[in-house]
Amino acid sequence: MIARDGSIKIIGAQAQAAKAKAVFGALLELSKRGTQISEQNVDYAISLSFSEAQDKIVEIDKDIIARTINGRPIKPKTIGQKQYVDLIRQKMIVFGVGPAGTGKTYLAMAMAIQAFKEGTVNRIILTRPAIEAGEKLGFLPGDLQSKIDPYLRPLYDALHQIMGADSFMHNAEKGLIEVAPLAYMRGRTLDNAFIILDEAQNTTPAQMKMFLTRIGFGSKVIITGDRTQKDLPGDMPSGLDTSLKILSKVDEIGVCILNSTDVVRHPLVQKIVSAYEEYENKRIKRENSLKEGHDRNLKVKKNRKKRR
Repeated sequence: MIARDGSIKIIGAQAQAAKAKAVFGALLELSKRGTQISEQNVDYAISLSFSEAQDKIVEIDKDIIARTINGRPIKPKTIGQKQYVDLIRQKMIVFGVGPAGTGKTYLAMAMAIQAFKEGTVNRIILTRPAIEAGEKLGFLPGDLQSKIDPYLRPLYDALHQIMGADSFMHNAEKGLIEVAPLAYMRGRTLDNAFIILDEAQNTTPAQMKMFLTRIGFGSKVIITGDRTQKDLPGDMPSGLDTSLKILSKVDEIGVCILNSTDVVRHPLVQKIVSAYEEYENKRIKRENSLKEGHDRNLKVKKNRKKRR
């Protein structure tokens, strides 16, 4: 590629040159729309070019969900994120499952705040299980709120960025926005609310059932989680895994599975997620192979006993 006098000359085989031209065309269109082109935009446009879908990056960019307190537009950045946002609009309950950095919680928060501003819902309820991330934190000083705030910090951070601290405090004092541990949901019925359950992989099946049965009329529920980052003790089953199996055929429930291609944090995060996915796939394949070998050996032993 040669850049000179405001134009780019692409040299190469016709098919490859056409792909490169299409990538530049998509990025140029994004730039015309006021989007600041980042490394993530470039990487994603190139990856889409291999599936002849680079034009979709412009369609995705048109979908502005909300704006931050600084006026920055919040919008999906990948096809997976766009599908996730569309599901939230269409379904009453949506599961957003995927690795860190795919925007599961942030996009759900933006959708909740926009629905609240538009008057579609009367309040926002954000919750997550209060469980240590692989560490025993022991005694934490302070009152009850001080003890649970560290677990809810990521939710506060997103709220402050999108709404602004003052607006959040004002609505929180009036009880219109609530950030609370999952245990606080027991015994309540949540009508006309936008409810987000974050870190759902750390719920037990009983907690998840309790949460899902709180939902009332006029409510919308988003459940986010990363199935590879469970902090539950021992071999305790995850409420997220169990609910996905049980509820997969319920029409009113949407499930969006995001993957490493939907990571919109630093490019290194995408590489880390991909490396872990590859390792996990190899481990599962190895375990299945060992199990098949073990089953074969048992079958051979049984046949020998029968012959005797």
